Amino acid sequence: MRTKLFAGVAFAALVMPAAAFAQSTASQEFNEGSEVVVTGRADRTIGGVDLPNQPKAQVVLDSEIIQRQRPGQTINDVINLVPGVSFQNNDPYGSSGGGFRIRGFDSSRISQTLDGIPLNDSGNYAIYSGQQVDSEIIDNVSVNLGATDVDSPTASAVGGTVNLRTRVPGDELGAQFSASYGEYDYHRVFGMIDTGDITGMGTKAFASASWVSYDNPFNNYGRVKKQQYNARIFQELGGSGDFISVAGHYNQARNNFFGSGPLRGDPGRETGTGSGNRFPTDFDEASYDVPVCNTTTPVPGVPDVANSCASEYDRRYNPSNTGNVRGTSRVTLADGLTLTVDPSYQYTKANGGGTVVGTEQGRVINGQTFYGFSGNNYYYGRDLNGDGDILDTVRLLAPSQTQTHRYMVISNLVYQINADHRVRLAYTYDRARHRQTGETGFLYSNGEPFDVFPINDPITDVDGNVVQKRDRKSYAILNQVSGQYRGEFLENNLVLDLGLRVPFYKRDLNQNCFTTAANGNVDCISSDNAAAYAAANGRYAAPRSRDYKYDRALPNVGLTYNFTPQASIFASYAKGLSVPSTDTLYSALYFNDGVEGADPAPETTDSFDLGLRYRSGIVTAQLGGYYIKFKNRIATAFDAELGESVSRNIGKVDRYGFDGSISVQPIREITAYVFGSYLNSEIQDDLQTGANTFLPTGGKQESGLSKWTVGGRLQGTLGPVELGAQVKYTGPRFINDINEPLVQTIGGAVTDVFPAKVDGYTLVDLDARFSLEKLGLEKTFFQLNVSNLFNEFYVGYISGSSNNTTVPFVQFGAPRAVSGSVVFAF
Repeated sequence: MRTKLFAGVAFAALVMPAAAFAQSTASQEFNEGSEVVVTGRADRTIGGVDLPNQPKAQVVLDSEIIQRQRPGQTINDVINLVPGVSFQNNDPYGSSGGGFRIRGFDSSRISQTLDGIPLNDSGNYAIYSGQQVDSEIIDNVSVNLGATDVDSPTASAVGGTVNLRTRVPGDELGAQFSASYGEYDYHRVFGMIDTGDITGMGTKAFASASWVSYDNPFNNYGRVKKQQYNARIFQELGGSGDFISVAGHYNQARNNFFGSGPLRGDPGRETGTGSGNRFPTDFDEASYDVPVCNTTTPVPGVPDVANSCASEYDRRYNPSNTGNVRGTSRVTLADGLTLTVDPSYQYTKANGGGTVVGTEQGRVINGQTFYGFSGNNYYYGRDLNGDGDILDTVRLLAPSQTQTHRYMVISNLVYQINADHRVRLAYTYDRARHRQTGETGFLYSNGEPFDVFPINDPITDVDGNVVQKRDRKSYAILNQVSGQYRGEFLENNLVLDLGLRVPFYKRDLNQNCFTTAANGNVDCISSDNAAAYAAANGRYAAPRSRDYKYDRALPNVGLTYNFTPQASIFASYAKGLSVPSTDTLYSALYFNDGVEGADPAPETTDSFDLGLRYRSGIVTAQLGGYYIKFKNRIATAFDAELGESVSRNIGKVDRYGFDGSISVQPIREITAYVFGSYLNSEIQDDLQTGANTFLPTGGKQESGLSKWTVGGRLQGTLGPVELGAQVKYTGPRFINDINEPLVQTIGGAVTDVFPAKVDGYTLVDLDARFSLEKLGLEKTFFQLNVSNLFNEFYVGYISGSSNNTTVPFVQFGAPRAVSGSVVFAF
């Protein structure tokens, strides 16, 4: 009865008796079938943690543990409790993003899906953790460490998958409401209603909405605001498990950049961002004050010069509007033959970046005047500040804008040959239209933008052309076929899983600007002046289009063998492929066809896993070792000034390590969970930087990766009170790929300004619940959450760099935060 108190569980239902642990509808059913046959029992969850008896190293967290975390917290922070996962939250409440790795692979190499549809950006493959669905509607999340399902529609997931499953609407009429309040003026409300069976034929639905707002924990300026809406309608089709479902999601977020930037350590500067003192060296000192300011007041006839108002890093907005519609279905065609079809549509409108200085005059090249974005400056040829002259420079908003329309369908035919053998054939189609622009917008006198989306009303030049720093359109297209066989042998104790995924990727790139350098720098000149610009300018690559195609046969095989009903061994091998991101491909447009550099190679991996697993009603445990060979490793790092990621190819990398966890429930009232990981990463070769120059990266560890992470969770029940405590230690990490201290030239001397590693850190979180059941409110409780209990100051995510002279981009960990929530359900 007590478990029904958990938020959302009171009216959650499952499509099948076993929990949904995989991506698509077919993967869910295909994997669950052997789970029941081989173990005789699919649900051996302890404290919300399950270790499915699959060939892959996999950990599942269900609503038992998800709902213990702070309401509304990003699911990526919750899975920080999974061995091999490392997530650094940008703020205590989860709406501002964060750094994310699995077995050392960053988020662009991890596939994150919601009911089977990929949530990664279709251009740079990044995961935006602050845009995830509300935790209350998540039934469970499964994490595959290092492998994907055979029908995965991913272009980059060589490092594993994170699969979110939406709860199925409840069978009975019900509702849930929660209200939260906490430090940093944190307010959040959430509401959800279940219709129950509204037709008497298994038709049921739910709808939910949430709103959250809180102050930036690092300064006196920014405030995070987010609203989200979710819904799902589910229709049973007969009594054989067939169904059809349609779900929808919309998220609107507004926040500023904060707590991040280049790592500083040289004399005269505190650790923080920008060129001056920014953030304190610990949370006990005063936070950074963003000054009140006014932009330059225009004076007619005078060459006004733009001041620095609105240029502060913390004033940069990072708005996003995202949404999707996703369908899932299962239909029995004949005895043992089922068809699943999962179509979806996704929309993204988002940007990030700061302000620039626009020039009212034009740029003169060889005696000719041009307008637009050229030489890393903005030229308009018109009055921008309304003083009647064109003599001035004016500060403007200039983020990097992205709009995406993505259509997808995942279809599977599954055939149950007999009780011991099944096969499936899958086809996946994915098409994303990825439009990337860089329009500018006006600012009010106090530095605030007219519109956080300049694309809504962009500033034009004197000829009516939009002035922007980038103008490109790409199509990411995937046609994929895959097949899988799973068979049980030796009295169902041996399970063989043989899969093959064959993706055919196409990247259709259209660059409307002149590419001026191999790093992707561009000059964006209007088309009516393009010919004159080409004649007047020097070396460049003219606006052009190019198609890239990548295909590979990717085996995905494994086995499990049961020594006893509780103990088993598992092993797997997976070949991975990561297609170059659009940023990498657009940089390649600088080179003509057939020239070195014009055809970037994809990354490939060979991942091997071997482990032991034990599952009983009291103890579940798993220990697995892995070895990964990484070829053509492209590392990405965020450039705060560009508002984009830049890449570097560090060649071959070998990784090996182990992940382990154990959950124990000696009595019903107490559960304990301990986990840990070890990762050794070694770059195989020196990085070539010129014809005869190299960086000494060979034999060094990749930057940003911790060798050791260790953690655990203890949960207990004392009558109406339930208490939980969790801890995680993350070890030191190198800040660059040559594993040397950061150096800067100060007073003519090369000086060490920051150690080669950042320190490790330990985070402790607490949660407590008090049930009001004895007051007649059976499903109502009060919940308290404390994150970073000891207020530890630490460097969180590190993007890393190749050398020890380039300052890496980092994100500082969030300070302690206390919040309370009242959850009411019926």
